[in-house]
Formats: sequence, structure tokens, C-alpha cells
Amino acid sequence: MKKPGRRPGDGIDGGRLDAIVARAHKEADTRMRGYREQSLRLHPHVCARCGRTFDRSNLHELTVHHKDHNHDNNPPDGSNWENLCLYCHDWEHQKYSYAVTGAYADFGLTTRPAVQAEVKHNPFAGLKDALTKKGGNG
Repeated sequence: MKKPGRRPGDGIDGGRLDAIVARAHKEADTRMRGYREQSLRLHPHVCARCGRTFDRSNLHELTVHHKDHNHDNNPPDGSNWENLCLYCHDWEHQKYSYAVTGAYADFGLTTRPAVQAEVKHNPFAGLKDALTKKGGNG
């Protein structure tokens, strides 16, 4: 089996290499404009809930949470973001889901967490009916 790569005697195409490097820089700039990178630049690498600190080795476990649960609300000052570890981020969304569905008492929450009134979209609405129809059992 032939190994991929340059053939003996082929020189390095400097123009092609420059284009690859330029594209890599452009893609990195595009990624840095993303809200996660902006939040990591603006906020400390610490979970805002549990206080766990992060470094290069585990920074991928630090997520950006939208405080108002609207992923389209990304102000450049980062006021709608908070950095949360995977576990606290998961709990934040579970808590929010329980509040929206009214199931908060089933999970030991004594008071209903605050939910913004303008939230009307439920991505799982009708899921039970769809699964029942597809599976053929109730």
C-alpha cells in the first residue's frame, strides 16, 4: 500500500503553503468571534456556580451558559454569558426545564425557579405523541 505524502524529488509549494496558513489564520479569527471564545476571554476560567477552576488541560469542560436561555442574545460585553462547568451547566438546564414543565417539585425544589415569561418555545412539545405514533404502543 502506497503511503500518502509528497513524492521523492517534489519541492514544497510555497504558494500553496502560504494559502493554507492564511486560511488557518482566517478560520481561527472566525472561531474567536464566536461567543464561547469571547466569553473565555472576558470571564475568568472558573465555574460561576461551583467555583471549580480550569486550565489548558481541562478548559474544554468549561461551557458558556446564556443567562436568559436565548442563544441568539450574544452582546459583545458578555453580559448574557456565564462560564459553567459541564455539571453545573447541565443542572442549570435541568432546573430550567423543570420550571417550564412544572415538574420542579418532583426533584426536591421547594420553590419554583424564576422563568422568563417570554419563553414560549418547547423543542420537545409533541414528542410523546410522535413516539407513540411511530412505535405503535401507548
